[in-house]
Amino acid sequence: MGFIRGYDSNSLRELVDQAECAERLAEIESQRSLPAMLERVWLLKVLDRLDEAHALAEETVRQARMAGTRKDVLRARVLHATVLQYRGAHSAADQVLATCAAEAEGQRWHSIAAFARQHQGKNAYEAGDLEHARESFKQELFLRREAGADERELETVLLAIEMIERRGAARLITT
Repeated sequence: MGFIRGYDSNSLRELVDQAECAERLAEIESQRSLPAMLERVWLLKVLDRLDEAHALAEETVRQARMAGTRKDVLRARVLHATVLQYRGAHSAADQVLATCAAEAEGQRWHSIAAFARQHQGKNAYEAGDLEHARESFKQELFLRREAGADERELETVLLAIEMIERRGAARLITT
């Protein structure tokens, strides 16, 4: 999404222009297509309107199950898990993300599996489980390579792994 301006080094959460996101949310508020609903969930999440994001994420998963493809369901479930993460439910988010990644990997849907592993890494990083975060990001890197990702995408994953290494080194120094 074009709204991301960077990532917070403490949480790896997206840094966005709040006004742009609010404007876009207002533009698509009444749209009922699955892509619009997914976008609305993401916008509500980054705008910190987590109760609304959670309710819409659950509705989006239901709609994807009724009218979408298996890939749609996985994308909706991953996004729902990111809302759980933002609400502090790291264990629940990890469980959903691991299940989604495993299913996508089993189907050889590398892009979706990488998306799930990316968010699994962010969730683990935010929860303070650096080893799990590192492993998730390494799996994401492998999957993105398999999917034919461009250098920019691969560099983003490598930067996340580097941040984990630095945070882990800083922990060792302070203990």
